Parts: sequence; structure tokens; C-alpha cells
Amino acid sequence: MTRDTSVTIRVPAQLRACCNGASDLSMPAADLRSALEELERRFPSLYGNVCDETGMVRRHVNIFVNARHMRDRSGLDTPLEAGDVVTILPAISGG
Repeated sequence: MTRDTSVTIRVPAQLRACCNGASDLSMPAADLRSALEELERRFPSLYGNVCDETGMVRRHVNIFVNARHMRDRSGLDTPLEAGDVVTILPAISGG
């Protein structure tokens, strides 16, 4: 990591059991990829619900950096700055 920034990871209610009930996690990360790697170190169960075995974000999970979807930015290489908010948002389906 080239710089040390503190970002907030917002965890949806359905995944909070994977991180001791926390709704927000604070961690250093220079980009989205390093934030997910840190998530894997700290909360492997949460990471497993967000990313697949290849390290890619599961297709039914959306990740936003502030208000923009990661796919509209630089994907996993999206740079992060101090104070950025990363929101994990699993797709909801049903009828």
C-alpha cells in the first residue's frame, strides 16, 4: 500500500453477524482491492460473502464508493481517500 488512509466500510444488516454485529468498519486502504484484502484478514466470513474464491466481487453484490458504483469507476482498482465510504449492498430478490 502506497499511502495510509482510513475509510469506512458500511455493512448491510444481513451480513453484520459476520463482523460481530458492526454496521461500520474503519480500516486503512489505498484502493478498493486493498480494503477487501483487509476485510479478508479481519473478517474472513464477511469477505467470503462479498468476494468469490478468485477475489472478484460476487455478481449479486454491489459495492459503492461514496455514491458511485465501483463498476462506474476503476473497479477493484478504484483509489480511496481518507473519509471515503465503501458500501456493500447485496442484491435483493423476491416477489
